Amino acid sequence: MNTEADVIVVGSGLAGLVATYELTRAGRRVVIVDQENQNNLGGQAFWAEGSLFLVDSPEQRLLGIKDSRELALSDWLASAGHDRDSEDRWARRWAEAYVDFAAGEKRDYVYRLGLRLLPLVGWIERGEGTATGHGNSVPRLHYTWGSGPEVVRTFRKPVLAAATRGLVTFKYRHRVDELVIEGGAAVGVRGAVLEPSREPRGVPSSRKETGRFEIRAQAVLIASGGMGANHDLVRAHWPTDRLGPAPATMLTGVPAHVDGRMLQITERAGGSVVNLDRMWFYNEGMKNWAPVWPGHGVRLLPGPSPLWLDATGRRLPPPLFPSHASLATLRHLRSTGHDHSWFIMTHSMVDKEFALSGSDQNPDLTGKNCLLLLQRFKKSTMAPVRAFIENGEDILVSRTLSELVEGMNALTPEPLLDYARVEREVVARDRQVANDYGKDMQLMAVRNARAYLPEKAVRITAPHRLLDPAHGPLVAVRLRLLTRKTLGGVQTTLGSQVVRPDGTTFDGLYAAGEAAGFGGGGVHGYNALEGTFLGGCIFSGRVAGRTLAHDLA
Repeated sequence: MNTEADVIVVGSGLAGLVATYELTRAGRRVVIVDQENQNNLGGQAFWAEGSLFLVDSPEQRLLGIKDSRELALSDWLASAGHDRDSEDRWARRWAEAYVDFAAGEKRDYVYRLGLRLLPLVGWIERGEGTATGHGNSVPRLHYTWGSGPEVVRTFRKPVLAAATRGLVTFKYRHRVDELVIEGGAAVGVRGAVLEPSREPRGVPSSRKETGRFEIRAQAVLIASGGMGANHDLVRAHWPTDRLGPAPATMLTGVPAHVDGRMLQITERAGGSVVNLDRMWFYNEGMKNWAPVWPGHGVRLLPGPSPLWLDATGRRLPPPLFPSHASLATLRHLRSTGHDHSWFIMTHSMVDKEFALSGSDQNPDLTGKNCLLLLQRFKKSTMAPVRAFIENGEDILVSRTLSELVEGMNALTPEPLLDYARVEREVVARDRQVANDYGKDMQLMAVRNARAYLPEKAVRITAPHRLLDPAHGPLVAVRLRLLTRKTLGGVQTTLGSQVVRPDGTTFDGLYAAGEAAGFGGGGVHGYNALEGTFLGGCIFSGRVAGRTLAHDLA
């Protein structure tokens, strides 16, 4: 076969970069094809806060966290809930392999490439209150020094070095429209050349075609991401039986090019695409006051203290507290018949617990700035937080609860909040603060979380009354659904080879990253424990690259 490379990688995001890194280490020639320009090299990972899921790490042990592979796997499988014989056949095996990686080689692998971690470990998805149910039993969120851009740089640097040696060719502004299949095997890609673009990272680019192309290779790796920006595709796969109707309006947590096209193209070519009804979207979305892409939303990363009300002012039931159980909370909110909910916080809560997701919202981590890092002890002094409070259309500040509720009603098309109901919820909650014990399960969860020293120091405020003027003013935040990750995708073997619907393997076709549901078509199952999902891109890209490097002629 006359080929331009050993492997074509469709997508220049993190998974594609990791796979290319592994391939070039073995001396393989790679062509990376992407519909966007070179400013988008690294894909969604660039925008991520950059944390990694690790198990029994030195950072955990330093902080006195007792973790183990067995505990992490129990948490992962209980959260995933893999319950589909065919669709989850490979996903469960990927889950076990990934937890092994997180408890074993993962930290050393990225450290050897120069990535460093902060001696802080965060605690997300704390669960629904049972030892056998969903959630992280212990903190496992490891913050990278440099956030998403540094994770991208870790793999971009050796890939660009390989390009100077002639091992990597970039084909930017090349949109794949079709996989070339001959004799039942993938042997290339063909599609449209798009007009040149100078748009900055994340900004939508032109789709005007200027020509056609076809590239051939021994194998094709799909590493093109998910479908979070394609709301039509999201609605087409929305699980109404489990979550109720899809929201009429959603914010978008990923750039417009995260369109799910390659999932459809792979399926048309004969690959098995499964579990697309499993999505990991966030309930705590706020409209970005300085948007980069259409409908750009940013996730508020709350501590466990804010009072969470539905659109009509009813407090969410236990255990649906902030930072605990995203999917169960989404299910409940969809049952209310409204597309928004509310946090009510004090200024003291904002100081400790008002964190924003994304590399652009965390200049201390992204810029490796130790002085800025100290501002995490008082987050209202952080420039991105101040900017959101001052400019964000979803945030209100008031000295009194009555004025706050009046402003909340003014933000929505119709006034859904009854002041008496909101006051009743606030006062009932405040009565439970007087003692260090009580019947309010959210306050129990707050006190439990503060037993972990780093959370107490920089993340969670001491319990106090919402109506205590010493902790004011009051802050209300309107929250809407934010699209983000696709948990299903192209079904793959443990070697990242694409599987056909009949269970046989697809010669020459491989998938990694979010396009593969981060491995096997759904390593996370229904619930994710990981945070930024970069670890799944690294692991699945590594597996794909090493498999291809070993197996190709």
